[in-house]
Amino acid sequence: MNITTLDLRNNRIQGSILVPPPSTQVFLVLNNKLSGQIPPSICSLSSLQYLSLSDNNLSGTIPPCLGNFSTELITLHLKNNSLEGHIHDTFANASHLRSLDLNSNKLEGPLPRSLAKCIKLEVVNVGKNMISDSFPCWLGLLHELKILVLRSNRFYGPLCNSNITFPFQALRIIDLSHNEFTGFLPRRIFPSMEAMKNVDEQGRLVYMGGAFYDESITVAMKGHDFQLQKILVMFRAMDFSRNRFHGEIPEVLGNFKSLKVLNLSHNSLTGNIPVSFENMTALESLDLSFNKLDGRIPEQLLSVTALALLNLSYNRLWGRIPRGNQFNTFENDSYIGNIRLCGEPLTVRCSNDGLLKAPRLASSDHDETASRFDWKMAKMGYASGLVIGLSIGYMVFSTGKPQWFVRMVEGDQQKNVRRARQRHRR
Repeated sequence: MNITTLDLRNNRIQGSILVPPPSTQVFLVLNNKLSGQIPPSICSLSSLQYLSLSDNNLSGTIPPCLGNFSTELITLHLKNNSLEGHIHDTFANASHLRSLDLNSNKLEGPLPRSLAKCIKLEVVNVGKNMISDSFPCWLGLLHELKILVLRSNRFYGPLCNSNITFPFQALRIIDLSHNEFTGFLPRRIFPSMEAMKNVDEQGRLVYMGGAFYDESITVAMKGHDFQLQKILVMFRAMDFSRNRFHGEIPEVLGNFKSLKVLNLSHNSLTGNIPVSFENMTALESLDLSFNKLDGRIPEQLLSVTALALLNLSYNRLWGRIPRGNQFNTFENDSYIGNIRLCGEPLTVRCSNDGLLKAPRLASSDHDETASRFDWKMAKMGYASGLVIGLSIGYMVFSTGKPQWFVRMVEGDQQKNVRRARQRHRR
């Protein structure tokens, strides 16, 4: 029987994998209920071009032959299973491979260096595994690479100071989040990322993928993960969040005029928010939260009118928050944790010079002490939110802390009692 295409996607097929005839070129069994291991006999399909076993309950290791059993292989998709062990370094002859998706398994060890031989490779997605390796600078040799997802692994160390001429030119989506990368953001790599700068494809509603597969990724925005089942060719995203990067944000990022999502949160970045961000006119989501950024929020960001999600919380920013255009739509949670910011939408007012307005000092000792308490409580409420702020206020009265406030209240009460007794005697 000469079967060339066997498409069993999106069913309820159970049991182990049954290997189709050797003539099979397309074998798609994703989103079923298959279990057990991937049989080594699948490597007998020497004409296979598209293989997808994603979204099943497969376990065990990946057969060593799976990287080189077919020189015609275009896609190898095994995501959302329970596969374990190493990814075997057997891709040297996979010259037609375009898409490798091993996301959401239990794979470990290093990333196989033979992937650098896959000159047509467009997608490498190994997110949500236990891979331990340094950053794969050598993937910069792949001029067709468009998507690189390493999120939620055990990658470590600095990003490369690459000697490769124009590395990662075609890269449109890069996700390094939830790893242990260190050092500075890669100033030498950013300038060569031409696909992040180009805006030629802005009007094209074309999806990445091919006749028998779609590319899908997870994008983190405002603290939530969003699954994109299809990816527009025009979509660009960069996520370096939850690592240990330090130093300043490079001004060169402002050249990424086609970037839609930028997430640098949960690092130790310092310095100012680059004024060059005003050039990122396609940017829709910007997350710089949980860093050590200081200075004012650049007024120039008002020109990024596509910006729909902004998170600058828990930094060291100060001064007046810009108002106008899309900034009128952002709420308190975009700025919380920057105790020297002022102006709308916060309740903290600015002085005429655009700085945090100091609390009004009263004349009497009692009013001065009360004012001091009001200002401390206001700061606690601002930094922690209304509910937590009220809870702190309640604890002051119920626990007898802080003592300076308890003594002040008890002293006033004793004075009032003495005055009442004196009036009664008269």
